[in-house]
Amino acid sequence: MAHNHDHESGQIPLTIICLISLLLGAVAEYTSILPENFAIWFYVAAYLSGGYHGFIETVEHLRKLELNIDFLMIAAALGAAILGEWIEGAILLFLFSLSGSLESYALGKSRNAIHSLLKLRPSQGLRLNSNGTEELVPIEQLQIGDIVLVKPGEHIPIDGNIVKGQTTIDQSAITGESIPVSKEIGDAVFAATLNENGVIELKVTKPAKDTTVAKIIELVESAQKNRAKTQRLLDTFEPRYAKSVVAAVIGLIFIPWLVFGLEFDSTFYRAITVLVVASPCALIISTPASIISAIANGAKNGVLFKGGAYVEQAVEIDTIAFDKTGTLTKGKPEVTNATVFDAASDQFSDDAVEVKKMLAIAAGCEQYSEHHLAEAILNHAKAKRAEPLKADNMKAIPGQGVFAEINGCPVAVGNQKLFGERFNSWSKTIHHRAEELRKQGNTVVFVAEENEPIGMIALADKIRPQAKETIAKLRRMGVKKIAMLTGDNPDVAKAIASDLGIDEIHADLLPEQKVDVLNKLKSTGTVAMVGDGVNDAPALALSNLGIAMGAAGTDVALETADVVLMGDDLEKIPYMLRLSRKAKKVVWQNITFSLAVIVMLLAGVFLIDLPLTAGVIGHEGSTLLVVLNGLRLLRGS
Repeated sequence: MAHNHDHESGQIPLTIICLISLLLGAVAEYTSILPENFAIWFYVAAYLSGGYHGFIETVEHLRKLELNIDFLMIAAALGAAILGEWIEGAILLFLFSLSGSLESYALGKSRNAIHSLLKLRPSQGLRLNSNGTEELVPIEQLQIGDIVLVKPGEHIPIDGNIVKGQTTIDQSAITGESIPVSKEIGDAVFAATLNENGVIELKVTKPAKDTTVAKIIELVESAQKNRAKTQRLLDTFEPRYAKSVVAAVIGLIFIPWLVFGLEFDSTFYRAITVLVVASPCALIISTPASIISAIANGAKNGVLFKGGAYVEQAVEIDTIAFDKTGTLTKGKPEVTNATVFDAASDQFSDDAVEVKKMLAIAAGCEQYSEHHLAEAILNHAKAKRAEPLKADNMKAIPGQGVFAEINGCPVAVGNQKLFGERFNSWSKTIHHRAEELRKQGNTVVFVAEENEPIGMIALADKIRPQAKETIAKLRRMGVKKIAMLTGDNPDVAKAIASDLGIDEIHADLLPEQKVDVLNKLKSTGTVAMVGDGVNDAPALALSNLGIAMGAAGTDVALETADVVLMGDDLEKIPYMLRLSRKAKKVVWQNITFSLAVIVMLLAGVFLIDLPLTAGVIGHEGSTLLVVLNGLRLLRGS
C-alpha cells in the first residue's frame, strides 16, 4: 500500500472510528441489544471512516488514468456491500486502514530514530555579550563569532571551537563513537553532543541551519525518499498488476455467469474474494519498510546512507580501496624513537638524561613552528618532561627545518636537506640508522649542535588501532581485494600495508591519479572507496560506493560520498556491510513471503471456496507481518 504521507496524520483516529462502527454494526446485526435496522448505518460509518484514505488515493490515481492497490480494495468492499455482505466489506476496510496506520507508524518510527538527534540539540544557547552579561537566546539568533557558554551536563547548542576551558564530550549522537572525547582550547565541538564535566566557552563557527546535526537530518530525510532499485521496480509493477487483476476479476464475474450460466451471486462473491487476495499490498510495502528501517538504524550508529539505492549497492561490494592518511592512519605523526649520537664512540645511545637534553634543544627550536612534525616533537618532549630551552635568532626554512642559537651556541633541527653538503660528511653510522628508520616507515629529523649531529628523532603517522582487525573482518566477510592509495612515499606505504595485510599498494599518487587507479579496480570488481573526504572527492564520486570517514565537520565529504561515517571508527565499515546484507535478506524474505501468500490464497479461492473474510485476514495479515519483519532492522545489526 503505497500510501501518500501527506494526509496520513488523521489515519489512526479514522481506523479507531472504523473499528467501533464495525463492532456496533455486528452487535446490531447479530444480537438484540440494538435494533437490527441500525446495523446498516453503523456499517456505512465503518465504510466511510475505513475507506476514506484509500478513496482519496484512488481518486488521485484515476485522475492520472492509473489504477492502484487502493482501487482494488475499495472495489472489493463495494462488491461485498452489493452482495449484502456489509460486515465482510467493513472488516476488509478496517484491516486495510489498520495496515495503512501501522505502515505510517513504522515509517514514522524510523524517522523518529533520526529526529531524536534533533531533540538532543537545545533550542537556546547562553550567549556572552561584550559587556560581560549573559543572555539565553534562540540558537537561530546565534551568529558566527558569538561566544557561547556551556555548563557541565548540558548539550552543546551549536557548532563551534572552544576558546576557554576544557572538558570531555560525548559525541555518540553525531559520530556513533561510544567513548567520550577530551576537548581543549582550539578543538571543534558539534551541536547535539553532550558536555560532560567542564565549563567551556565556544566561538560559533556555523549558523544553526548549517550545523553538522542539521545536515545529518537533512541527509537522512532525503535518503528515505530516495528509493532503492527493488522498490522502483515494484513501483512500476503496481499499476500494471492492478490492471491485470481488474481484467481478471471482470472476466471471473461475466464468463461463468454469461457463458456457463452459473448463478450470479456466487460468481460475483468469488470474483470479489479474488480481488481482495490478489492485491499485492504486502509486496509493495516489502522494500520500503526494510530499507527505511536500515537507513534509520545506520544513522543512529553514525553511518549515513544517502539513499535506499546505496543500501543495496553496499551488498555488491567486493573490492575496497582505502586512502591511507587519516583513514587507515590517524593522520597525525607521533614520535616513534628518539636517540642520541655520541661522536667519540661513533655509537647511538638511549641514555634517558642525554635524550632529554636533546629533546629540550629540539623543542626549543620547534616551539613556534606551525609544522605538524613540530607539534609531535613538542608533545613528545612534554611527555618526557623535557622543558624547551630558550632559542634566539630563529630562522625557519620551509620544508627543511630551523636554525637557531641556544645560549650563544648555533643549533639546528631538520631533515637531511637542511644540512645539505654537510650531511654527507657525517658518520656512516648515522646514515645507516636513518635509512633503517625510513624503511620502517618513519620520517627522520636530525638535531645538530655547532653543525655536528647530536641525535635524531623518528616520527611516523600511527596506524589506527582498529585498522588491522577491520581489514581482517572485511576479508572474512568475503571482500576479495583490498587496496591502499596514498600520496606518501612507497617505503612508508609498504611498511603500513605489510602490517595490515593489504594486497595492493599504490603510492606517490596525486589526487587525479587516484582516479586512474580506481578505474583500473572497477574493471575487475565493484569498488568502494574509503577516504576522509577532503582531497578524495573525485575518487569518492567515481567509485561504485563512496564512503567518507570521520566526516563530522567536513562538508565536502558529506556532499560527495554515498555513505558517510560520522566518526573515525573503521569498525563501522564491516557494520555497514552487515547491515546492508541483512536488509537485502529481509527485503527478499518479504518479497518471497508476500508472493507465496497471494498464490496460496488464490489457490484457496478456486480449490476450497475460501470465504471472503478468510481472504481479507490472510491478505492484511501478510501485510502486517511484512512491515514488522522490516522493522526488525531498526534493532542492532
